[in-house]
Amino acid sequence: MLKIELHNLWFHANHGLYEEEKVLGGDFMLDVEILYKPKATPHHISETVDYSAVYSLIKSHMAKPEPLLETLAMNITNDILHKFQLAEEVSLSIKKINPPMIGFTGNVSVTYTAKREQ
Repeated sequence: MLKIELHNLWFHANHGLYEEEKVLGGDFMLDVEILYKPKATPHHISETVDYSAVYSLIKSHMAKPEPLLETLAMNITNDILHKFQLAEEVSLSIKKINPPMIGFTGNVSVTYTAKREQ
């Protein structure tokens, strides 16, 4: 298996349940891992998973507000599996930096992993 990874993707976006999050937005960090089994040693972008195209897909999802990180993680993961036929397994983590909770310090995250159905 070959693994394509994108780490520490930083976005300011308007995901969340609360009005302040929808208006002011917040900071999010994403990590994604894509596993696939190449038919041979890749020598052309068409023989692998194009990580710049994966980034564009993630960026477009991050621009569409979602109330729940769970929904966002599942939508992005499933879209990667759908659009990149070589991808066999995708794991995506979304971290909400400084969530709006009184007295809370730290961050929260959601991770979703899905495999291509055979």
